[in-house]
Amino acid sequence: MVSPMCEYSSVDGFASDWHLVHLGSRAIGGAALVITEATAVSPEGRISPGDLGIWKDEHIEKLKHITDFIHEHGAIAGVQLAHAGRKASHEVPWKGNKQIPSNDENGWKSLAPSPLAFGSDEEAPLELDKAGIEKIKADFKAAAARALKAGFKVIEIHAAHGYLIHEFYSPLSNHRTDEYGGSFENRIRLLFEVISAVKESWPTENPLFVRISSTDWTEGGWTADDSVNLAKKLKEAGVDLVDCSSGGNILTQIPLKPGYQVEFAERIRKESGVMTGAVGLITEAEQADDIIKSGQADMVLLARELLRDPHFPLRAAHQLGQEIKWPVQYERAKW
Repeated sequence: MVSPMCEYSSVDGFASDWHLVHLGSRAIGGAALVITEATAVSPEGRISPGDLGIWKDEHIEKLKHITDFIHEHGAIAGVQLAHAGRKASHEVPWKGNKQIPSNDENGWKSLAPSPLAFGSDEEAPLELDKAGIEKIKADFKAAAARALKAGFKVIEIHAAHGYLIHEFYSPLSNHRTDEYGGSFENRIRLLFEVISAVKESWPTENPLFVRISSTDWTEGGWTADDSVNLAKKLKEAGVDLVDCSSGGNILTQIPLKPGYQVEFAERIRKESGVMTGAVGLITEAEQADDIIKSGQADMVLLARELLRDPHFPLRAAHQLGQEIKWPVQYERAKW
């Protein structure tokens, strides 16, 4: 699977030829499932002004062009539906990634479960009230309906990396005292309400994934134990696969090493019974193959390695002695 990777190359949420070429080239390169970057369900849910969006019907036409191309070349097109929460209104990375003040013409006020800023030099977000939470759910439902019209066959709900849904389930960012805060059951409530809203627009036969941060990597935060308990409930709710990432909710040191998050996919899979995806510093064909063969995960997601080499699946198949379909235009280059 092509892991969702922000390209920050949209204007007013619209996909462009950049997205067609970027996503389409991974389909040509042999990927089985190509997922868009975090695709905002509302303008205020964008990380940056350059985020891809699916908050209005006008976004559908170009997205349909892209999904048609992906499917024409043998891959499956998926979309990651997202809301940035308190990490919204930031500059794109190559412009410094700093928060854009809400009073700037290019900025907006961010939303969160509690009025706690992500960074010490950032504005505190607005605490969502009940009406705001209802709007979030309605936005996800409408986005799922547009995703279906745009030809996507898989939805992944982004509930990781310190964005809105992760902010709700992590005790580090959720200090609420109502039914959305306090206990584990209350903090995960929004995620399951979003899942229910999405399923109102999304056919039951179409896969539904959820990306989680398996741990906050910080004492007093969300833990791997919490993720196992959550995954059991996600399976009961009809989620087909849990995409096991980590971190992103606070600034902390993460112990990076090859495959550093695979242990979470393995444990969650074994203890909850739900299918899992493994992601994070997976860069070699044999490494990916071993993850599947050993039962650590049901799917491997690649990110940066597919930026370096869009044709990694074709090369990996050759290295592993397997045959996968090459584009007829490229067959003269087969190993």
